[in-house]
Amino acid sequence: MAKKSDVKRQHILSVAAQAFQKLGFERTSMSEICARVGGSKATLYNYFPSKEDLFAEIMFLSNEAEFEAVYHSIDPSTEDIAESLRKFGESLLTFLYSPQVQSQRHLAISESGRSEQSRLVYERGVLRSQNLVAEFLLGAMKRGQLRQADPMVATRHLHSLLEAELLERFLFQLLGEVSSEEIKAVTARAIDVFMAAYGPRQP
Repeated sequence: MAKKSDVKRQHILSVAAQAFQKLGFERTSMSEICARVGGSKATLYNYFPSKEDLFAEIMFLSNEAEFEAVYHSIDPSTEDIAESLRKFGESLLTFLYSPQVQSQRHLAISESGRSEQSRLVYERGVLRSQNLVAEFLLGAMKRGQLRQADPMVATRHLHSLLEAELLERFLFQLLGEVSSEEIKAVTARAIDVFMAAYGPRQP
C-alpha cells in the first residue's frame, strides 16, 4: 500500500495537471494549485520547490513510458546500423510529434529564458536523450559500423537531420498532425544523409 506521502504527492500532481491544462503554465500559480489541492502552501512547497519543478514532473511522468519505449527500440547488437537507426528515428519522431508532446514542447520553448522550466526540460529530456544515443553511436563506432567521430556531435547531427523537415513548421505552429507515412519518409531520408556522413570509410 502506498504511503500517505506518496498518495498526497500523486494527488498534487493530478490536480496540478488539470490546472495547467485548463489555465496554461503562466496563469497557473502555486497559490491556485494549493487552493485546488487543499492544505497549506508550505506543504505544497515541501513536495515541489517551484512551479517549474512541478510542471516538469507532470510532463515527464506522463511521457516516461513512451520515452523508454523509444530508447529501447535501439538495438546495440545490430549488424544493420542503418536499419536500427531508421527504427529509432521513426519511434523518436512519432513520440516528439504526437499532439501531447508537441504541445508540451511549445510550452517549454515559450518559457525559455523566463523560468527554470526550459532548463529542466533540456536536462531531463534533450540531454538525457542525447546521452543515450551517443552511447549507442559510440558502440557502433568501436565496432567499425560508423566512422570514428565525437559521438555527441554525431548524435546532435542525427537529431537535427531527423527533425530537419518538420522543425520549422513545428516552431511556427503550422505543422498539425504528422502521419506515420510522412514520419517514415522523413526518417528514411535523414538516415540516408547520416550514413553518407558517418558510415564507415571505404578503403
